[in-house]
Amino acid sequence: MSHAVFIHAAGDARVAPFNLREGAPGETLLDVAAVGLCGSDLHYYKDGGIGSAVIAQPFVPGHEFSGWLTEDLPALGLARGSLVAVDPNQACGVCEHCRSGHPNLCPQVVFIGAPPHDGAMTERIWVPSSQIVAVPQHFSPSDAVMLEPLGVAIHAVDLAKPRLLERVALLGCGPIGLLILQVLKAVGVGEILACDPQPHRRDLALKLGASKAGESVADIAEWTGGEGMPLVIEATNAPEGFRDAIRAARIGGRVVLVGIPDGDSYVIPAAEARRRGLTIKFSRRMGHVYPRAIELVALGKVDVEAVVSHRFSLKEGPEAFRRHANNEPGLIKSLIYPSRFDDEGLN
Repeated sequence: MSHAVFIHAAGDARVAPFNLREGAPGETLLDVAAVGLCGSDLHYYKDGGIGSAVIAQPFVPGHEFSGWLTEDLPALGLARGSLVAVDPNQACGVCEHCRSGHPNLCPQVVFIGAPPHDGAMTERIWVPSSQIVAVPQHFSPSDAVMLEPLGVAIHAVDLAKPRLLERVALLGCGPIGLLILQVLKAVGVGEILACDPQPHRRDLALKLGASKAGESVADIAEWTGGEGMPLVIEATNAPEGFRDAIRAARIGGRVVLVGIPDGDSYVIPAAEARRRGLTIKFSRRMGHVYPRAIELVALGKVDVEAVVSHRFSLKEGPEAFRRHANNEPGLIKSLIYPSRFDDEGLN
């Protein structure tokens, strides 16, 4: 009998037996190697849903994951036992958004790990074969897991369209923010001013290439003499994140919002945004970015392992959710290893 982490309601995560469904035509069964605890998973745990995606019955989270093939996959030239990544976003492929190159905005999307579709915090999972992504042989399970959040970071930077040597403010140095920081460095931006209330995250931002790292948006105002920055990328979970991004931007600046706020609501000063004449974009998931994500990791331009701070067995999954919800010091990115159900204290 397989086991899985189920979220029953806000603040209620449990490990329980999981009945693996039958596979459908065009699906492949994976033994789950590792799965990331994402900010959106945490919102399901803290708030019981995100917008219209509400937990109506216990469901298994987990959309950032890697796994081992249980059978050969000739279409990709892969043999049984090969490590693979998975794109969790199964878009319809025929709507105007898909046809215009925006599968991340497809209204008919089936997204692994978003209610009501069970995710990968379990030992085995059926996935559409078309969503399986081959990875280099030297990649570890954690490397393959982190391609999905790295894809989110790449998409956010694509939307931002940073100019060569442009100065950037980065609000939020969690996993997505730290990956965005590294992608920004890879595309050749100039000074990066980072903000996060947690010292350990600021320290890591500096190690990964931030020019300065402060506790709040007030530091950016001080560093820029009140002028603000031409480009601001927000990657927090705070309702005040939108407000802070506005205040960090200079007149005529651009803002890209990547984070999902607690409570699914923003607090914004409309006049400040309007009087700055800001261009504001919202980032949702990603497009077709896996090839670039793989190349960035393979070439060593992005260090995904640097962002992983903790590892848990499947049995410890609820504890991982509790610790992240409580915002315990030292946490950045946690991975869960379902194949190690009985191993406790991995990190």
